[in-house]
Amino acid sequence: MPSLSTYDYAIVRVVPRVERGEFINAGVIVSCAASGYLQARIELDETKLLALDPGADVAGIRAGLAAIPLICAGGPGAGALGALSPRERFHWLVAPRSTSIQTSPVHTGQCDSPEQQLEHLMQRMVRIREQPSPHRAAPDAPAPTAD
Repeated sequence: MPSLSTYDYAIVRVVPRVERGEFINAGVIVSCAASGYLQARIELDETKLLALDPGADVAGIRAGLAAIPLICAGGPGAGALGALSPRERFHWLVAPRSTSIQTSPVHTGQCDSPEQQLEHLMQRMVRIREQPSPHRAAPDAPAPTAD
């Protein structure tokens, strides 16, 4: 029976107009102190971003998001933060800030594989695809006819 490890995670959010408080989920950061695991996956849906703010700085937001996995990896590629321990880097990444890239509150769970849990969280929290309402016809479905 696999042993479970405690892990922490936060959802990476893009808030294109901070004053409005609207956001889209763009990634997940997972930390498992017991195994020294710290990774992030980022997938920005530009269509959703531009729906919230047609004038969003997509290139700037992409650059900011790209820094998150580098900081998780540590080392020279993460700049001065790369010298911190994985746990310190996680806490730095999830610290509250009022910018266009923010994180959710930190959540805790148990898993036997942080890598699988990261993929599960990406599927559940970031890659969500809207389902058609059962009360509306799908956009490509033929319109109902009156008999």
